[in-house]
Formats: sequence, C-alpha cells, structure tokens
Amino acid sequence: MILQQHKIVFAGSMGAGKTEAIRSLSEIPVLATEAFNTDCHSHNKLETTVGIDYGEITLDDDIKIGLYGTPGQSRFDFIWSIICEGAIGLVILIDHSLTSSLNELETYINNFKEHNENIVIGITHTDENPDQPLHIYREWLSKKQYKYPLFFIDARVPDDILLMIEALITTIEVKY
Repeated sequence: MILQQHKIVFAGSMGAGKTEAIRSLSEIPVLATEAFNTDCHSHNKLETTVGIDYGEITLDDDIKIGLYGTPGQSRFDFIWSIICEGAIGLVILIDHSLTSSLNELETYINNFKEHNENIVIGITHTDENPDQPLHIYREWLSKKQYKYPLFFIDARVPDDILLMIEALITTIEVKY
C-alpha cells in the first residue's frame, strides 16, 4: 500500500494541552515552536506555541497521520486557516480550569468549524476546577445542536488522545 499523508489539527485554548497531546502520540521528535509566554494574564505557563507544532503517528494499514498544533492565542489566528488547509479533522482542546472555559469552547468551535466540520472536543484539566460541573459542555453542545464527540481527557495520556483520534476517524468514515 502507498503511504498516504493525512492531517489532523489540534486547536484550542492556551494551556489546554495541544503540544502535550501531540508529544504523547508522536513517533518522531515533535517540532515545537514554543516561546516565552508574555501573556501571563491569559495563562500562567512559562512557554506557549507561537507557530505550528508537528508530530506523526502511524495507524493501522500504515496510514501516516500528521499531527499539527495551532497556537492558542487569538493574536495568532491569522495562521489557523493555513494550518487547517487539507486537514481531515480537528481536535479542539479546552482547559476546564479556566473560568471562561465555556466561552473558549464557543470561540474555538465558531472559529474552526468554518475550516472543517469534522471535530472532536477534549476537555482537559478537569481535576483543577472541581467546583465547575462537567455537564455544562454537553448541555451547551445540545443547546447549539452540535453533534461533536466530547471527551474528558488528560493530554499526557496517549490512550486518551488516541481515543479522540479514533472517534474523529470513525465520524469521518460514517459521514463518507
């Protein structure tokens, strides 16, 4: 079989785990474009993605998937459409520990659904804000009549990320 290059994009809020998710799955050293975080009011982390993160994973039948990570800050939104070009789907990761996590979800879905309708959603850092209920995401998706698969995950756990990719691919296969 000829190897086919497919592309899945990881998008979402700063600090949600996009780079970590790609690192957890990639079979090659991840090309990361991390720089010192100057936007500490948005997220208190030392570094943040300012370009494109890239890794690869090979699935069954030697299908190679390119894993592309977007910067989470809206000031880099000019690159989002470029990264999404030719993608088979999107993984949107949202940091549950943010007080604005539901607004972040709405922002990223609204910005990325125009580039690709094949979306799965991963909610991360659920242990860091136990007072905020998790059902708010399902209720919001239902209210908006979105049918995107929703997962509560740890971006450092390869099986969690692989489950989302499998759900994305299954959704694509069902549609087409």
